Amino acid sequence: MNGMGVRSTAGQVPAPVSDEVSRGAGSRIGAADGGPADPAAARRRAERRAARITSGAQELEQRLADLLRGGLAAAGRAGHGLWEETAARMVDAQAPGLAGRVRELGAIPGSGPGWPVRLLEECALTHLLDRAWLTADRLPAPFATTVRTRVGLPAPVAGSPVRDHWLVLAQYDTGDSRLTTRRVWLYGTTGGRTALVLSYGASGRAPRLSLPVGALLDGELTPHAGSGQVRAEPGERFVPVAGPAAPPPGGPVGAALDAYGRALREDPWLDAWPVTLSGVVPARAEYGWQLADADGREALPLTSGTRSHPGLWRLVALSGGAPVTVFGECGHRGFTPLAAWSPEAPNETVPLL
Repeated sequence: MNGMGVRSTAGQVPAPVSDEVSRGAGSRIGAADGGPADPAAARRRAERRAARITSGAQELEQRLADLLRGGLAAAGRAGHGLWEETAARMVDAQAPGLAGRVRELGAIPGSGPGWPVRLLEECALTHLLDRAWLTADRLPAPFATTVRTRVGLPAPVAGSPVRDHWLVLAQYDTGDSRLTTRRVWLYGTTGGRTALVLSYGASGRAPRLSLPVGALLDGELTPHAGSGQVRAEPGERFVPVAGPAAPPPGGPVGAALDAYGRALREDPWLDAWPVTLSGVVPARAEYGWQLADADGREALPLTSGTRSHPGLWRLVALSGGAPVTVFGECGHRGFTPLAAWSPEAPNETVPLL
């Protein structure tokens, strides 16, 4: 990968990124001590952190270049320790997003047939993120903000809070030995916005935010900045609202794939994008289960983890061979169904996780 040569020096900080880090640091410090923030001190701290991230990105570029120079087969022989060492250095560089990507790279060798192809794909995406950080001063501002959050810096909010009646579409937890992450998908029934709210808990402890799937809540969300972002920060509280709540307007499989493609253009590191499929039927295919348009013209494969999950059988039973509406996450590994609605009960959200 000859394109991995880096001309930046460790002391050079992409200006737009440094400015955003400074604004985030200043607001946190001011809130912590109850007094006004010191903009100059905040900027100095931000510049030091950005310089550390730049140094970490350069080191990671060299690691990727060495890997490809020696051949992907060597990654299977090197073991997991070298990747963990590299990830630890990304943590030291205050780039947790890069550290997470390195750990994912370390888990790919030996993960099953075709792992060299998957490793090459993830190396390319990591290289793209490194280069985007190192050249952020030449990127459009919204995309530079997306790069900043993917590297692991705090995501700033953008604009005013949006008040709506929010339908809770899905809630589920993921985690590792360090952290539990709760993903909550909400749909604004008036404004039509789909938003993702994240909350965190220490390993083994559930995050504090918990919203019942299918509930309709009155509250405010403040969207995050960045290109193609669906994340939002919740207001102080949500109030239950009585009344029926219809699912988000859906479309066929082709429209979902188009939406996912447009989202990737805005954020190439997306793992998943929220889509609602309408008029689809769960069906078994040669490679596993899929959701197909009622006319059978197009279909989306379900992710491998979904195929053995009890939610799949709940979805199959709900459909009974007839078309249903399904909300879920569309990604490069397939579609993960999270909630469904039947024609007989169009306002009753059935959780699938």
